[in-house]
Amino acid sequence: MDKKKSLIIIGILVAAVAVISFFAFHQMQQNKEMSELFSIEKMEMENEYSTFATQYDELQIQINNDSLRQKLESEKLKTQRLLEELRQVKTSNAAEIMRLKKELKTVRAVLRTYVIQIDSLNKLNEALKEENKTVKNKYNAATRQISNLAKEKETLHEKVSLASQLDATNIVTKTLNKRNRDTSKAKDVKKLAISFTIVKNITATTGNKSIYVRITKPDNEILCKSDSDVFTFEDRNINYSIKKYIEYTGEEQTNTVYWKVEEFMPKGTYHVYIFADGNMIGQNSFSLK
Repeated sequence: MDKKKSLIIIGILVAAVAVISFFAFHQMQQNKEMSELFSIEKMEMENEYSTFATQYDELQIQINNDSLRQKLESEKLKTQRLLEELRQVKTSNAAEIMRLKKELKTVRAVLRTYVIQIDSLNKLNEALKEENKTVKNKYNAATRQISNLAKEKETLHEKVSLASQLDATNIVTKTLNKRNRDTSKAKDVKKLAISFTIVKNITATTGNKSIYVRITKPDNEILCKSDSDVFTFEDRNINYSIKKYIEYTGEEQTNTVYWKVEEFMPKGTYHVYIFADGNMIGQNSFSLK
């Protein structure tokens, strides 16, 4: 009987050991599988952390906002720190891996927020660039229009100015001797009688006007009684031979001016130029033998 009991007890112990061994083996197998699973998951998390850190670098390149760039730099450093922590964790440390997995989820969400924000800013910048381009084009068009109007105004002003200038025609110079008779001999000329007609011009300013006559000798020297006899033409003072005041009414009128010859008159061609209101209004020539 004692032997039978002993066999039963031994059998029970063997069965218990077998059950315990089975469960121990099964648990060890589960732990091995879990460790392999954590190892794969850890590797995937490392890749994600590394990718996110790179994305923060790329986002910083896309923006010019210093404040936002500093925030991105801070998030990148945080991501790199978590990556280093993950690399130091053993695959058997399930609690730490789970913590870093939660941190990864937060990093992913924060990164997505910045991506959306920067994308919106870039779209806004593009819209502003287009708007600025449109405004610039409109400004350039307006500037060109203003420039064209200014040129048209200047051209019109020039036309009006030209239209309002006096015009001297029928310029005739008589060369007279001492008896006031015509002569073409240089040695006999004692007086020059220069007649000219100022044509009708309803656009010209009426009133008192100074008419200046310049007579040049064949050598281009000006016939002039005094060096102080000057008037302004093209922003400089030049000598005149004869000055005459007239009352201009806008109607055609004929005038005659005289030059008393007191100097040597060489043979050749002489030129007569008539000026009024700062403009040369006519010219002609005559010759002496």
